[in-house]
Amino acid sequence: MGRPRKFDEDEVVEAAARVFWGGGYDGTSTDDLCRATGLTRSSLYNSFTSKEELFVRALRRYAEERADRQAALLEDEARPGLERIRELLAMIVEDEMEGREEGRASGCFTVNTQTAPVRRHPAVAEVLDTDRRKRLGVLEGAIRAGQADGSITAGRAPAELAWYVNSLVGGARVAGQAGVGRDVLEGVMATGVRALEP
Repeated sequence: MGRPRKFDEDEVVEAAARVFWGGGYDGTSTDDLCRATGLTRSSLYNSFTSKEELFVRALRRYAEERADRQAALLEDEARPGLERIRELLAMIVEDEMEGREEGRASGCFTVNTQTAPVRRHPAVAEVLDTDRRKRLGVLEGAIRAGQADGSITAGRAPAELAWYVNSLVGGARVAGQAGVGRDVLEGVMATGVRALEP
């Protein structure tokens, strides 16, 4: 009979997510993961079998937490559709500013991974594709609600506008990493909101 684990697996995945988020897959070593999680190499590999598996689990955890947080805003039926989108974009700006203030100007883990070579790993691609479909679906729902309540233009297809907002968010994440200030990011988001108005 094996010895019981003496660590919380969720805490290990959370710690690994922070390291991968900052350094990416290729920029994170096993030693980095051991330092962040407090595990030895043997414990790490006995529990997660590989760096790839731990990365996938960390990315999935991050994506699900962010998707849930965004869905809470975008599915709020008490608000007009456009207001939901405006709140989402304001939240993105706050995330970038808080990250910079806390010394972790790491942008978005999923956006960073989309452009990294590890994107081609089938399990990573599956996490990213699932996350993208979920986010686009929730965005599209908010846009349909906005078109129904008159706050969002009915002249464009909801799926097209969902991609537009998704691209706006991704661009803001990258701009935030590049050091763009709050005023510029807020201006970009305001322009994006105006483009959705009737």
